[in-house]
Amino acid sequence: MTPPSPLHRELARVMTRRHFFSRTSLGLGTLALGSLLNKNLFAATAQGGAKSFGSINPLHFAPRAKRVIYLFMSCAPSHMDLFDSKPKLVELTGTELPASVRGNQRITGMTSGQAQLLCVGSPFKFATHGKGGIELSELLPHLAKVTDEIAVIRSMFTEPINHDPAVTMIGTGHQQPGRPTVGAWISYGLGSENRNLPSFVVLLSGGGGQPLQARYWGSGFLPSTHQGVQFRGSGDPVLFVSNPNGISHQTRRELLDGIRQLNEMQFNAMGDPEIVTRIEAYEMAYRMQTSVPELMDISKEPKEILDLYGAEPGKPSFANNCLLARRLAERDVRFIQLIHRDWDHHSDLPNAIRRQTKLTDQASAALITDLKKRGMLDDTLVIWGGEFGRTSYSQGEISRTSFGRDHHPRCFSLWMAGGGVKGGITIGSTDDFGYNVAEEPVHVHDFHATVLHCLGIDHEKLTYKFQGRDFRLTDIAGSVVQKLLA
Repeated sequence: MTPPSPLHRELARVMTRRHFFSRTSLGLGTLALGSLLNKNLFAATAQGGAKSFGSINPLHFAPRAKRVIYLFMSCAPSHMDLFDSKPKLVELTGTELPASVRGNQRITGMTSGQAQLLCVGSPFKFATHGKGGIELSELLPHLAKVTDEIAVIRSMFTEPINHDPAVTMIGTGHQQPGRPTVGAWISYGLGSENRNLPSFVVLLSGGGGQPLQARYWGSGFLPSTHQGVQFRGSGDPVLFVSNPNGISHQTRRELLDGIRQLNEMQFNAMGDPEIVTRIEAYEMAYRMQTSVPELMDISKEPKEILDLYGAEPGKPSFANNCLLARRLAERDVRFIQLIHRDWDHHSDLPNAIRRQTKLTDQASAALITDLKKRGMLDDTLVIWGGEFGRTSYSQGEISRTSFGRDHHPRCFSLWMAGGGVKGGITIGSTDDFGYNVAEEPVHVHDFHATVLHCLGIDHEKLTYKFQGRDFRLTDIAGSVVQKLLA
């Protein structure tokens, strides 16, 4: 037998049992890190025996939609002045809301102290449009031209009576903060199809009204790589993505390489998956330095497209954001959320709602028209709506030209289009006062279940284990609204 070489003797001396397990565990950590950073493994695996998601794994259903554009009207538009005509309420303006209609439902402190809750009908005219005869307010002339593409749900309802818990509820399926938002769940379930852009992008417009919290597009207990990334309409499109003065692209690359090595060492030692998320965040920011400026430059769009949306390059607006949403959809961003504020019309509603519809109606309809012309509406689900409705009684005094409406969770309206939704239909109805759901109630959980279904996901099987429990977007409720499906 050949005697061991000096090198073998030295290895035998230093490779103790403890050293062996330490070195092999580091190797396993490196393998794990490599798999987590593998772009072919973007999509998550659902917990609790569910199927996994993404292009490399089968979905629960054949998906009709590949992506979602959610036009969220923060602060809650009045359904009775836009989508839900109430002629009887107009006749009863100035009379007390019957106690039998209100029942024992709670109301906010802003109107609970009023001596009377006086009915106030809409001052705006309504007309039917399209083959399905969808009834819309005169404030929505552009949407009226695309009614054959949209489905209006008049019987939405929720539980929270104030803005923050209501926005949290329609965003996460729960009133209390801490859970993932819809966009984060969809990013987790389906992954990304564009490695140069986030899978969940947020664009803001409008001012005034209720403040916006970053958690409204957060990832909750999901890995933070699934949280929404805010793109801005002026200045740097994404904060801190651009290189500071004096830092070259090459210097940035060398810095990121050094940080990555340090993070990999920490991951090998700790095994914390959030370290991988941090590595990917740095890398995504580096790639976005090239992809985002080109994306955000709408000045190269044809004049007829700019005119269609009412967009003006260099002037941040909801119209610009709708055009950017189409450009993001073209680049396969999975979930695009536009948040437009200032629908909180507790007073001066007739004038205030005119201003908001003038800012949003043309661009919302243009998005539908543009997607359809490009053959993208069939696989893009578009949603428009707020967090709850508005009261059929006035907040404050009623004058010939002015009144206000308080918060109302018992019923409200939203519309959906494309991506597996049947166009030209109206679902549900409310009573003559627009105060209670009369037919086909649709809860927030049902809405979420339907959105996931359009994307090919069974809402009961997309789960994530956290603190010993399997959580899902629809909690322990929710049914798909079959009538909505094409």
